[in-house]
Order: sequence, then structure tokens, then C-alpha cells
Amino acid sequence: MMGRALLVVGLVATLGFTAAAVVGYRGLAGEGMQMHLLLALVSSLLLLFSHCWIMFFLIGTGKAIKDAVAEHGLESELIAETRRFKNSTFGWAMLAMGLAMATFILGGGVYTGAVPRWVHHALFYLALAAQAAALWRESRVLAANDRLMAGINRRLGG
Repeated sequence: MMGRALLVVGLVATLGFTAAAVVGYRGLAGEGMQMHLLLALVSSLLLLFSHCWIMFFLIGTGKAIKDAVAEHGLESELIAETRRFKNSTFGWAMLAMGLAMATFILGGGVYTGAVPRWVHHALFYLALAAQAAALWRESRVLAANDRLMAGINRRLGG
């Protein structure tokens, strides 16, 4: 349940990030710049929040599974599975977060004239692609993590 909620936050962040781009491409005169900046700030923060919390969630459930394996003599393959979950998502999440931050920060450089506009645009498209890839991987891993946790709970009678 928690994983799904975090995915929804990530999806909202992606939609907000895209809306910031739409506002930016429509023109930044007057209130357009304020709306572009506000949407970019809020969606970037939500994006960071969702990926960080998904990573913490996977770390926490991995720890719970590791403890269950140790306490109840379950097979160690369960621990290896949680490592695979983390390994398949953390890199993409970090890439999406890094590109989103770079896009936001260098947007300020575009505003001051220190950074060419095309750099900001290119970073946006890279960040959007990385975000989509990260959310896709996270959705698959969180579903598998839920199934793994449910299976362990059934085995332990909980």
C-alpha cells in the first residue's frame, strides 16, 4: 500500500514536471515565469521525495526480511531477492533525481543568461525519460516486494 502511494506521488511529480515544461514553452513573460518556476520547484521536490522514500521503503522492508530469515530460519535467497530489488531501482532513481535537480538548477542559469536554453531543454527531456524509466522499474519492484512480503507473512502465520 505504501509503495503504491509513493508511486502516485512520483506520477504526480512527473505530470507537474511536464506541466512546467508546457508553461515554459508557452512563454515566460510576466506570470508565466512565476508559474513555470513554481511548477518546476514543487514537482522537482515531489520527484525527490518519492524516489527517496521508495528507496527507504525498500531498505526497510529488506531489513525486515533479513530479520525474518535470521529469526525463523528461512532461506537466504529471500535476502538476495531484496538486494536485486534495490540494485534494479536505485541507479535509475538516482539518475532521475540528479537530472531533475540539474534541470531545475540550470534553469536559473538560463534565466540569468549564463546557460544556453538548449541545455535546459535537453536536460528536461533526459530527466523526463529517466523519470519514466525509474517509475516503471519501481512499480515492478514494489509489486514484487509486496508479493515477497505477503508470502513471508503467510509462511510465518501472520
